[in-house]
Amino acid sequence: MPTKEQILEALKGVKFPGLSRDIVSFGFVHDVVVDGGNVAFTVRFQTENQNAKEQITRDAEAAVRALPGVENVRMAVDVGSRQAAPMGGAPAEMLPGVKYKIAVASGKGGVGKSTVSTNLALALHALGYSVGMLDADIYGPSQQMMLGIEGRPQIDETDEKIIPMMNHGIKTMSLGLITDPDTPVIWRGPMVMKALDQFLTDVKWGELDFLIIDMPPGTGDAQLTLTQKVPLSGAVVVTTPQDVALIDARKGLAMFRKVNVPVLGIIENMSYFVCRHCGEREEIFGHGGGRKTAELLGVPFLGEIPIDPKVVVGGDTGAPIVVLDPSSAAAQAFRTLAATVAQQVESGAPGHTHATSHAHAH
Repeated sequence: MPTKEQILEALKGVKFPGLSRDIVSFGFVHDVVVDGGNVAFTVRFQTENQNAKEQITRDAEAAVRALPGVENVRMAVDVGSRQAAPMGGAPAEMLPGVKYKIAVASGKGGVGKSTVSTNLALALHALGYSVGMLDADIYGPSQQMMLGIEGRPQIDETDEKIIPMMNHGIKTMSLGLITDPDTPVIWRGPMVMKALDQFLTDVKWGELDFLIIDMPPGTGDAQLTLTQKVPLSGAVVVTTPQDVALIDARKGLAMFRKVNVPVLGIIENMSYFVCRHCGEREEIFGHGGGRKTAELLGVPFLGEIPIDPKVVVGGDTGAPIVVLDPSSAAAQAFRTLAATVAQQVESGAPGHTHATSHAHAH
């Protein structure tokens, strides 16, 4: 007769769709009961992926039926239940007061992902939306500097939740607000995920239209787990014009597709430079790579952000370009990006690129 251990061993062969880990190691398998040849168990998880339930049901049932001595399999699949504890015990109801959760990601570091996150948040706020910024870039948190926030966050004594800090109208939480800026963060994966868990569940985000999540660069385990944990409304992938950067952008797109997060499009940063003396447009890093990649991969192209020394100055002094120089070409590109992102999620149809006209005031 089969044993409970054999059942769990068989289910370890069932991968969560698109991820490299199995449903047992994710902690999704519960209540395994073996009675002679009769086997019953429950699989609980949270996902936005409509096909995941069917695939897991099929694969898990087949894996258990293949064991010698198994006659009947009774399997319950519970998607998105409040009792579900996806990945390390976080409640399934993540960020209930937040309407849209937008990840800003890149396949590698150094493409200006945090700059895009900050200015996208500010441009959405300027359109009349309430906006939060979750700096999930644990190893290189920079939002506290970019948004000009100083001091330490307070704890609300009534519910012991962390109160996010605010500047320029953006509610912000970053590891940079609670660690020494001169001490490098040397953490292993589980510690990183514990910190992110806290940012998701123990911060008093309240009611928000948008939460912008500044993702860690790359496409490793922390990124995959984060995309699986938070029911994202969509993702913006940041790239630069060079071919090398575009290979990385493809990796980023592939990651979101694996976990069935809609990719709202590619934004090309450091796209060109306009000489302030002669007005000539110089394409320092090549031209058109972002648009080409977007077309190739069938996602919208969200525009080109020019190189502007004020972007760097603003990021270093806590006055991002959207605030520092609203009439600049870079600020205009961020406003277009914000309008497009808002229009896409509000219509529920990634792919449209005309600006939203119904942003509401708060």
